[in-house]
Parts: sequence; C-alpha cells; structure tokens
Amino acid sequence: QLQASGGGLVQAGDSLRLSCTASGLTFSSYTLGWFRRAPGKERELVVDINWSGRSTYYADSVKGRFTISRDNAVNTVYLQMNGLKPEDTAVYYCAARPGLYFSGTYSYNYWGQGTQVTVSS
Repeated sequence: QLQASGGGLVQAGDSLRLSCTASGLTFSSYTLGWFRRAPGKERELVVDINWSGRSTYYADSVKGRFTISRDNAVNTVYLQMNGLKPEDTAVYYCAARPGLYFSGTYSYNYWGQGTQVTVSS
C-alpha cells in the first residue's frame, strides 16, 4: 500500500514536497515513480527512481525544477517541486514496481491514492 501526502494550493513559483510512504512491500527493492493526471489530459510519468536512488528519470517538463529522492529506512519517496507553474496542476500519484529498473516505464504494480496539487497564477 502506498499513501501519498503533501499536496495543496500554492501560487506560481512556490514549492511543495510530496511524500509517499509504503507498507507491505519490500520497499528497498522497488522502483518508485510519481505520475500526474491533469484535467482532460493523459496520465504522465513525472519522475522515477530506482531502488538505490542512483538512477532517475525526469520528464522534460519538470527537469531542473523537481527532484525525486527516497529514504529506504522509512519506506518513503519524496518529490520536491520547486518553481511550480499553473501547468503543474494535477492529481499526483506515487507508484511502485518490483524487478529491474526501466527508466521512464509506465508499467507499475502498486498505486497510491493521489494528492491534489493546484498552482494558481
């Protein structure tokens, strides 16, 4: 199970940090990802991170602004979002997949419930 938190309503240029805590998984062996779905748009993979944290993927739209990290000791993955833009407004979901790391894959086994991020201009 994955529990996401940290969303909210902010102004353009502000920062937010999302957290996603896992239970019932061998967390340290999972690839983790953050997806988002904006109204009227397809689901988008924003970032992902391999089990050790040494390999990551960032969508072009968030490169230089978002940072993914993980703390395997507390079964938590984080998404630091800086320089937020109105186009970042979406429901953000964390997800987990076991096995080999495939950068940018959309194939995940476990999903969190989503947390709303709204960025006003």
